[in-house]
Amino acid sequence: MNWGKGIAIAFISFALFIGVLVTVCVRQDISLVSENYYAEELKYQEQIDRLNNTAALSERPLILVRGGLLEVRFNAFAEFEDGELVVTRPSDARYDATFEVRTGKDSVRVFDLSSYPLGRYNTALRWKMNGKEFLLQESITL
Repeated sequence: MNWGKGIAIAFISFALFIGVLVTVCVRQDISLVSENYYAEELKYQEQIDRLNNTAALSERPLILVRGGLLEVRFNAFAEFEDGELVVTRPSDARYDATFEVRTGKDSVRVFDLSSYPLGRYNTALRWKMNGKEFLLQESITL
């Protein structure tokens, strides 16, 4: 084999490699953390205020995972005015979920995540209590 054929084979191989690489990259599913990511970023100071309100609490909620169930433990559920738990999977937005957190005398709320695939999830517990808004963000592993 002479140099001309070797260079032609190398060029064709490189072109095929680039073609396969472009095809694979175009078919990748790219999802943002949130559908309204940019709109939420504009309200970032409100998020900081909620996080600071949560940090100032003498007792904060606990988020635990037990056998496919997500438990939220908090003694002040009776004082909730409004609340929601948002569970997001960074690698696949199809497994994002929002749960309503209702007021009540019990100190534990349980959410079933047993049908969700194993992996890392982010949780955001948002609630209003005594006229203030609060936010607790944690990362969990199922």
